[in-house]
Amino acid sequence: MTIFSKIIAGQIPSFKIKEDAYFFAFLDIAPMREGHTLVVPKTETDKFFDLGEEYLSRLLLFAQPIAKAIEKAFPCNRCGLSVVGLEVPHAHLHLIPIDSADDLNFTRPKLVLSKEELAEVQRKILEEL
Repeated sequence: MTIFSKIIAGQIPSFKIKEDAYFFAFLDIAPMREGHTLVVPKTETDKFFDLGEEYLSRLLLFAQPIAKAIEKAFPCNRCGLSVVGLEVPHAHLHLIPIDSADDLNFTRPKLVLSKEELAEVQRKILEEL
């Protein structure tokens, strides 16, 4: 099981944003910016484009209200999307509030947020969903 499968199964705690039969969205605990959310398919597939058509066709529709909530909850130009997939062998989409393309530079240092700060970020997003 990947760490994401353990989070989906509730074996590892997370700051859940949204869930349905296909996907699980939760806060990244080492975010690029406050509001950085991961959208993960419940099926364990390493590479994003190895996901089945049903997952790929539903992914953006699941992510759309989360992205809009992130844009409302945090000052930004827009909610950026990124698929990198190198750090965890489980397909996932990053939703990050951005003001420039550089905000999606994953080589930059990540934020270190307390559990209380992450809970506040979660609350802000959920309030806008």
